[in-house]
Amino acid sequence: MTPQAVIFDLDGVVTDTAHLHFLAWRQIAREIDIDIDEQINEQLKGISRMDSLERILRYGGAEQRFSQHQKQILAERKNTLYVESLKQLNPDSVLPGIAALLAELHGANIPVGLASVSLNAPRILDALGLTHQFDYCADANLIKRSKPDPEIFLAACAGLGVQPENCIGIEDAQAGIAAINASGMLSVGIGLQLQDADLRLPSTASLSWPLLQTVKRN
Repeated sequence: MTPQAVIFDLDGVVTDTAHLHFLAWRQIAREIDIDIDEQINEQLKGISRMDSLERILRYGGAEQRFSQHQKQILAERKNTLYVESLKQLNPDSVLPGIAALLAELHGANIPVGLASVSLNAPRILDALGLTHQFDYCADANLIKRSKPDPEIFLAACAGLGVQPENCIGIEDAQAGIAAINASGMLSVGIGLQLQDADLRLPSTASLSWPLLQTVKRN
């Protein structure tokens, strides 16, 4: 059966801002005497800002050092640093294969959605020149449960008016693959290390609409 919609994650799928997140988090962590590396950053992919902060504090044994208000201040400061770094994004920052895939999907009249927990998703799409390419973007402000919970993917399906079992989701994080699978959608993983994806690809350059039409549930 031909998929009726395709729903994308943002970071690591449409563009790669993971390193920008890392630089911002590393600065915040250093200010509170915690050292993090890229390996820790891998664990933050696909989860919300506050969940990321909680993991960093847990890693540094600092969970009890900060009140909820102080944590909110740290998270907001991280976001300020991150938003400043987004100024370097432009249409050339779109990952390989994505612009062509979006054109194929629109040519085939396949609705396109975005399921990103990033509160900066609209700003990022605008910087990339892709706002008009997405028919519906789930509002991360309204999401109560972060990935691997399927809430944001279900919200994107609802926004597009398509049942999850008729959709494909594309993710680069293990938490995202788990969320797609829990929603009932077919899952495409960008990264051969990802587990439980219905289709795994080495990079976004391998994506195409004909290929997505061949995806079957494992």
